[in-house]
Amino acid sequence: MKNRLVSRRWIACAWMVLMLASIRAGEREGPDPSRDQRKLDIESFEYVWTTIRDKHFDPTFGGNDWQSVHGEFRPKIEKAGSKDETRQILQDMMSLLHFSHFNIIPSEVYHLLNRPDGSGSWDGTTGMDVRVIHGEALVTRVEAASPASLAGVRPGWKIVRIRDCWMDSVLVPVTQEFKDSNRSAAMLALAVLDRLAGAVGDSVDIRFLDGNDRPVLRRFHLARTRGEKYRLGHLPPFSVWIEVDTLKYTIGYIAFNAFLNPVRIMPAYNQAMMSFMNAKGIIIDLRGNAGGMGDMVMGMAGWLVSARNQHLGTSRTRDAELRFVIFPRPATYAGPVAVLVDGLSVCGAEIFAQGLRDLGRARLFGTRTYGAAMASAIEKLPNGDGFLYAFANYTSRNGDVLEKNGLRPDVEVPITRKALLKGKDPVVEAAVRWIRDHAFGTARFTADRKAP
Repeated sequence: MKNRLVSRRWIACAWMVLMLASIRAGEREGPDPSRDQRKLDIESFEYVWTTIRDKHFDPTFGGNDWQSVHGEFRPKIEKAGSKDETRQILQDMMSLLHFSHFNIIPSEVYHLLNRPDGSGSWDGTTGMDVRVIHGEALVTRVEAASPASLAGVRPGWKIVRIRDCWMDSVLVPVTQEFKDSNRSAAMLALAVLDRLAGAVGDSVDIRFLDGNDRPVLRRFHLARTRGEKYRLGHLPPFSVWIEVDTLKYTIGYIAFNAFLNPVRIMPAYNQAMMSFMNAKGIIIDLRGNAGGMGDMVMGMAGWLVSARNQHLGTSRTRDAELRFVIFPRPATYAGPVAVLVDGLSVCGAEIFAQGLRDLGRARLFGTRTYGAAMASAIEKLPNGDGFLYAFANYTSRNGDVLEKNGLRPDVEVPITRKALLKGKDPVVEAAVRWIRDHAFGTARFTADRKAP
C-alpha cells in the first residue's frame, strides 16, 4: 500500500444531518412515477451500485457477491412505484455492507434547506438539547435567551409529548430495535431532537414533567439555530458554533459542535488555545459533535502534541493508506487534557479523541461514542437525490476499529436526572476533579495506553 498524508477532506457530520433529513422528507412522493422519472431512478441505481463496486474500501463487499446483488436489486428498482420506494430499495442494498456513511438524501431536502427566506428550512430550534436516560427524554441543556430559556424550561425536565406525539410511543420501539447496539443512545436522542426541529417561526407544543414531576405545557415559537451557516460541497447548510470559557482552578473549556467552517472555528479555537497556554488543564467538549473535516481534526491536535511524525490513526481505501498526520504548532500545550464524549460524538470527534488518547495526550470522560469513523463523500444522482458513501475505513494507531464499536471513555460518567435538576454536569465535574488533582499533585497523569 502507498503511504501518504490525508489531504482529502471527508464528511462525517453529513451522515447524521442527512439521516434526519431523509426521515423528514419521507412519504412525500406519490405513486406511479413517470416513465422519465423511472429511467432516472434506474440510472441512479446503476450509479450507486457502480460507485460501490469501484470505490468501496473492502473488495469483498462484506462477503457479498456484488454482481449477484445487482441481479437481485435491479428488478426491484424497475418495479418501484415511487421515489420513496426507490430510496428504500437503495438503502436496503447498501445495508448489506453493514457500514455507516451510506445514505440516500431526498432531492427535495436541498430545496427546503436552501429557500432564501428560510421558510421550511428546518433551521428552527427550541434551544434545548436532549438525551434519553433510562427511557426518559430529558432536557440536558438550555441555551441562554432561547425560546426554552424564556419559557422557564430547566435541565432535568422530562419531555412527555411533542406536538401530538407521546414519547413512549417513539422511545419504546427505538429502544427495542437498538437494544443490543452501542448506537442506541444516539438513535434515541435523534428520535426526540428531530421532533423538536422545524422552520423558524413554527409553533411547537411540548408537555413536560418539571423538577417536581408536575405537568407543564409550553408552546414554543422556534428561533433560528445558533451558530453560523456553513455549506460543504453538496451538503445542506449546517449551523456551526464554538464556546470558550474558563472554569474554576483556571481550567480552559472549549466546546464546538462540528469540525466544519474552518474560517470561523479555527481562529476561535487557535485564540482559545493561545489564551490557555498557562491553564492548569484544558477540557475539550465533543459531546454531540458531528465530526467533519480531517484537516481541522489534525490542525486542532497540533496544539496538543509537540513531537513530530505523530498521527491520529490510519484510513485505508482500496489501494492506499492515509495517515492523519499531526503538524505541531511552534508552541504547544503540555498540561493535562480532558476530552468529553457521548453517544452523539461521531467520526472526526471519535478520531480526535481516540488519537489523542493513543498518544497519551488526553483522558476521555463521558459515555461510549456512536462508532461511525469513516472517510466519505457525497455526490448527486441522476434523479436529483444525494448519495453519501464511504470510501475509506479507519483504524486507530493502537489498532482499534471504531466503526460500529465506538470508543469507551477512560472514565465513564453517566448523566442522571437528579444531577441535571441540581444544575450539575457530572461529566465536566469529573474532568475538573481529575485536572485539579493532577495540577495540585494529588494524582499523576498516566496514559491508559501507550502509543506504538
